[in-house]
Amino acid sequence: MNHVLVIALNTFKETLRDRIFYNLLVFGVLLIVSALLLTSLSIGEHAKILKDIGLGGMELFGVLISIFVGITLISREIERRTIYTVLAKPVHRYEFILGRYAGLSLTLLVNTLVMSLAFGLMLLAGHASMDAGLLTAVGLILVGQLVVMAVAVMFSTFTTPTLSAMFTLACYVIGRLAGDLQSLAGKLADGAGKMLLQGLYYVLPNLAYFNVKGQAVYGIPIDPSYCIQAIGYGLGYVALFVGLACTIFQRRDF
Repeated sequence: MNHVLVIALNTFKETLRDRIFYNLLVFGVLLIVSALLLTSLSIGEHAKILKDIGLGGMELFGVLISIFVGITLISREIERRTIYTVLAKPVHRYEFILGRYAGLSLTLLVNTLVMSLAFGLMLLAGHASMDAGLLTAVGLILVGQLVVMAVAVMFSTFTTPTLSAMFTLACYVIGRLAGDLQSLAGKLADGAGKMLLQGLYYVLPNLAYFNVKGQAVYGIPIDPSYCIQAIGYGLGYVALFVGLACTIFQRRDF
């Protein structure tokens, strides 16, 4: 456990020095703040537009950060040849993966906190407030991003950063459209196409499960039991993909 903690802290410090992280974070904050300008062009529904754009910006740039920091998990260590130094020490490979993922998760948490602060200030400037529904939506967005990052980490253990990004982005798009895939599969006749869609639906995480933006924007109460189920669902997939990453990395030859 001590090895995991040390690796996690080092990973967190490295990620904070990454220019890509700061660029995406700045663009995300600017997008959230720009909602104030957009609402001045609209008639009515001022607070709802602020909330909708703010949550959308947090989700979009949070996912981009999740993908970009996740796909560099192994490739950066190989490029710097630091992976050989780490593996030469009395550190298990699974501890390395767990530590790296924990460090990246901490980075994602800091990113969410910064964007939430910008979101709250934007709402305050727009004479709106950050209520419990919005905080719940932000929390579930973070859980979804942790799942996406776990997918990116898994792909990073056996392929290149470019392919990892493409595969992870594909999984994200499919996950967001999981409900549509199920509906389309129900309309198809039995065959390879239907089996493929059903397989994707049941194997890949349903990321739409973490989307309660509509309820939060319109002030519709969100059932606490649903939130608990969504968190458990997300953490289950995180454990699955991180476990697969540990298994793949354990068998990889350097």
